[in-house]
Amino acid sequence: MRKLAALAAVVTMSAGVLTACSGGDYCGDLKGYVDSSKNLDIKDSDAVGKMLDQAKKVSKSAPDDLKDDWKTVIDYAEKAQDAKGDTNKLVELAKNDGSKIQPAMEAITKQAKDTCKIDLPGAGNTN
Repeated sequence: MRKLAALAAVVTMSAGVLTACSGGDYCGDLKGYVDSSKNLDIKDSDAVGKMLDQAKKVSKSAPDDLKDDWKTVIDYAEKAQDAKGDTNKLVELAKNDGSKIQPAMEAITKQAKDTCKIDLPGAGNTN
């Protein structure tokens, strides 16, 4: 169960409250992604699907240096959605792909803070 909780934390780590956003379309799209991720239940494949749609939108406006990181997030979320709430599949996903998502989220979180002036919880932040 701890791995499932970790999976949920990783997928939603960028679901913090945004207080400011500058930097063009990327920051606006990032806000939409964060809003769609609030209170995300990783076992609800419909909710994961909505978050996934927003992640795809953000990936299109993301700076070039984050394109691969957003692809990692999208791939991970697609696998989580495909699990259809199956706890065993979600735990297996966390076990197999968890180490890939962490550095991607760290890069996204850093860019969000540096460019958009947004602090996203998780990924090493103390906020």
